[in-house]
Amino acid sequence: MRTNTTANSRKTELNIGIDVGKDVLDIAILEQEEHLIIANSLPEIQEWVSRLVRLKPQRIIVEATGGYERALVAACASHGLPVCLVQPMQVRQFAKAEGVLAKTDKLDAFLIARFGKALSIRPRPIPDENVQNVRDLLARKRQLMQQRTQELNRQHKATPSLVASHRRAIKFLEKEIAWVEQKLDKAVARVEQWQKTHALLISVPGIGDGVAYTLLGELPELGSLSHKQIAALTGLAPFNRDSGSLRGKRRIRGGRAPIRTVLYMAMLSAIQHNPVMKAFYNKLIDQGKHKKVAITVCMRKMMGILNAMVRDQKEWHMA
Repeated sequence: MRTNTTANSRKTELNIGIDVGKDVLDIAILEQEEHLIIANSLPEIQEWVSRLVRLKPQRIIVEATGGYERALVAACASHGLPVCLVQPMQVRQFAKAEGVLAKTDKLDAFLIARFGKALSIRPRPIPDENVQNVRDLLARKRQLMQQRTQELNRQHKATPSLVASHRRAIKFLEKEIAWVEQKLDKAVARVEQWQKTHALLISVPGIGDGVAYTLLGELPELGSLSHKQIAALTGLAPFNRDSGSLRGKRRIRGGRAPIRTVLYMAMLSAIQHNPVMKAFYNKLIDQGKHKKVAITVCMRKMMGILNAMVRDQKEWHMA
């Protein structure tokens, strides 16, 4: 009897892959070998999601496509459906492993479904509207700051007749950055459970609002995982590169780049003004570590400290 039950459950398991485009969604129901196309619009998505509720799929695998998938993911999450966001690069690597060279939207949808089933992808919590808003604002701030840096670099090489143009552009970008920062302050203030965490984070010398907001928006797992897990999530865990008798250098890779970027800038300040991190950095340099390697080690140590502070709900102290 148990064998029959297991067999029946396997037969009814449904894996659904969705290839997301700007205008349409290609949907593949793997086990039923069914393919359909719907418009990437809220009315059609809601109608389709009501059918998904009845189908009770094991998982719905969606490629992250820079925002075009948001309405679909939000609709699935609001109905409690097991929606799983995956990175396109992972799916491409899976396609290579399968030897799939052809590429169409229909083939991609079935490929995404097979990828989710083969790796037993699990759904992760979907950020709520406030968290997503903070992430969008952080992304916009990064874009504006990058543009400002580019304009500053161009200004240094500009002819005298163009300097005024660059100054106006820089002034405009700084005004936009200030506007985004005000929106960020208000967005974070609206999330009550973030207030204590924010206060804990900025109690650390060298950690300002920029790092704190980035951690709140991009690393909701902070305080709930181990030191090694947090280091891996932020791309600060060194990976071995050994093969046979070859012993390669251990290097950091992957992880959430926005966190690593702001933490690097914060660490340049911390090794000057935070006595604990300054002493740790100098100790690494005295041991012969390269400066960039030492900064990376300090970043990993700082993430461990921040993770423990949030976990224990304790502010920074010198001891």
